[in-house]
Amino acid sequence: MNRSSKTLLAASCATLLAGGLIGASPAAAGGRHHHHPAPQTPAARTIAEGLFTPLSLAIDQRGRALVAQNFAGELLRITPDGQRSTIATAPTPGDELGAVSTRGRTTYYATTSGMGSAAPTAKLYAQRAGGTARQIADLRAFEATRNPDRNTTYGFRDLPQSCSAQFPADNPASYTGLVDSHPYATSVARDKVYVADAAANAILSVRTDKRRMATPKVVAVLPAIPSIATAEVVADQGLPPCAAGHTYWFEPVPTDVEQGRDGWLYVTSLPGGPEDASLGARGAVFKVNPYSGAVRRVAGGFVGAVNLALGPDGTIAVAELFGGDDGSGQVTLVKPGSNRRTVLALPAPGAVEWVSSRWSSKLYVTTDAFGPAGPAPTGKLQVLNMAGPRHRH
Repeated sequence: MNRSSKTLLAASCATLLAGGLIGASPAAAGGRHHHHPAPQTPAARTIAEGLFTPLSLAIDQRGRALVAQNFAGELLRITPDGQRSTIATAPTPGDELGAVSTRGRTTYYATTSGMGSAAPTAKLYAQRAGGTARQIADLRAFEATRNPDRNTTYGFRDLPQSCSAQFPADNPASYTGLVDSHPYATSVARDKVYVADAAANAILSVRTDKRRMATPKVVAVLPAIPSIATAEVVADQGLPPCAAGHTYWFEPVPTDVEQGRDGWLYVTSLPGGPEDASLGARGAVFKVNPYSGAVRRVAGGFVGAVNLALGPDGTIAVAELFGGDDGSGQVTLVKPGSNRRTVLALPAPGAVEWVSSRWSSKLYVTTDAFGPAGPAPTGKLQVLNMAGPRHRH
C-alpha cells in the first residue's frame, strides 16, 4: 500500500488504456462486487462521437455542451445537432484541461501540468463568450503554501514502531498530506467558483468578482477512508506481515462538486486506493456546508464515482466509471434518504449533467470515456430523456 490515490486522475491516458488503473494499491485480493438492481436505461440519443477522454461536461444557457477532452488539453463546444468547435486549449502542450462549469456567458475551467513535470502547475481560468481566457487563481501555489490536509495522517495510524520500522523509506507506513494539486471539477454559484481538488483532497472556493487573481479559500477537507488490511492484501503488496488486521486510511479524492437547491455542496469521492471493487465498493457522495465546512456522507457503495448531477426532485446521478457487476461502468440514480437506486447501463461514463425545465428533464452523459485502445477516440456525448420534471420543494 502506498500513496496511490491519484492513480486514476493523474495518470497518463496511455497508462489508463493499458490497464494500469490500480497502480501499486492493494488491489489484489478477492473483494466483492457491489450489486445493484437490474439496469434500466432510457433511450439515449448520441450527439457526438469520437471524443478523447471526455471527463468534464457542462451545458450552457443555450443548450450547448461544453466537453473537455481532458488528456488532449482541449475544450469543445458542441451544439444540439452535433456541430463542434474548439473554444479553449491548455496553454502548454501536454497539460490536462478539465473542471468545466458555466454561468451566464462565462465558462470556467482548470489546467494541470502533465505527469512528471519539473514545475507542476494547476490554474483556474474564466473565459467570457467570444473573449480570451483569464487566469483567476493559481491553485498549485495555494496548495504549496496552505496544503489543506497537512494535518491528516494517511496510511496506518496504529502500528507499533517495531512494525512501522519494517516499511521501506519510499513506502512509509504512514504520512501526512503532501503538496499536490489537481483541480478535477468546478461549480459556479453567484460570485464564487467551487473547486474539487482531487490531489489536495479538499473543496476550495475562489471569488470571481475580482479583477486580479483571487486567493482560494478552503471550504472543507474530506475525511480519510478506512479499510482493513487483510493478511492476503498485505502479502500481495509485499508489506510486513505485522500490518495485517490493522486499518489503513486512504486519501479521499473529490471528483465533482455541485450546489444543490438546499445550498449544500454535493461531492463525489473516490476511495484513494484501488478504484475497482477489489476492496469493496468504497466510492461515496458527501454533502458539504459551504459556510461551516461540515461534511456529511450522503450515500456510498460506488465504484469509480467520478462525477455527479442533481435532478429536479433531488435525485443524484452518480457516474461510476468502473461500476456494474462486470466493471464496465454505469450511472446510478440515488434518492436521498432512501435505499432506492436505479441503474442506467452506460459504458465507462466520465461525466453527467442534468438539465431540467417545466417541460423536460434531460441527463447528458459522456460515455466510453476510456474506450478500447486503438487509433481513434471512442468517447460519446449522449442525452437521455428522463421521467417528468418534478421539482422538490
